[in-house]
Amino acid sequence: MKKSSFMALVLGTISGVLFALGMCMALLPEWNAFTGGIILGCVGLGLGYLTWILWRTMEHKPPIRINGKTVLLVLYIVLSALVFGGGMCLCLVLENILVGTLIGLVGILLLLGLIPMTKGLK
Repeated sequence: MKKSSFMALVLGTISGVLFALGMCMALLPEWNAFTGGIILGCVGLGLGYLTWILWRTMEHKPPIRINGKTVLLVLYIVLSALVFGGGMCLCLVLENILVGTLIGLVGILLLLGLIPMTKGLK
């Protein structure tokens, strides 16, 4: 395993755990730690962004050019994640299992559509 991959693995895991813990702190009223959760979540996001920049630097990759295709891809990713999350919320929070499962499956299919959109079909 290359150093850049190992570094991205470790820092990405740490940033993901910090972000998840921060969101749990902010969203669970029993913990009574909303402000601290927001701060910890932002630290996790910042570390994730720093990990991404360091990995691209260590791999000698050029900076990402922002064009119309990139913007549309990011919008598609956000929409897909929201559809998937909406299905999960319907199942877990509102206890509407059938509709939530169907919407969640549509979200999964939308997220699977990212593979041919980014890598292409060969």
